[in-house]
Amino acid sequence: MKPLVTITYCPKCGWLLRAAWMAQELLTTFADELSGVTLAPSETSGQFVVRIGNDTIWDRKEDGGFPDIKVLKQKVRDVAAPRKSLGHSDRQP
Repeated sequence: MKPLVTITYCPKCGWLLRAAWMAQELLTTFADELSGVTLAPSETSGQFVVRIGNDTIWDRKEDGGFPDIKVLKQKVRDVAAPRKSLGHSDRQP
């Protein structure tokens, strides 16, 4: 069974577009590896959390802000498709 990514975001903070963009990026990169990406509005102000199944891979409050898309893709890849190459996103600066 393919994993499901859930992005929980604060609608009061105006983070829907950020969450939707990240969902689009993940669905484009992991079209064959994910069952989908769900956007979930939070009732808690300031929340932005990315989970794969029950595992949190990014929490804005714990990890300090929003993930760079390169970092988020690497974290999703490490769980959903460990052998998948991310091309230029795998290269170190």
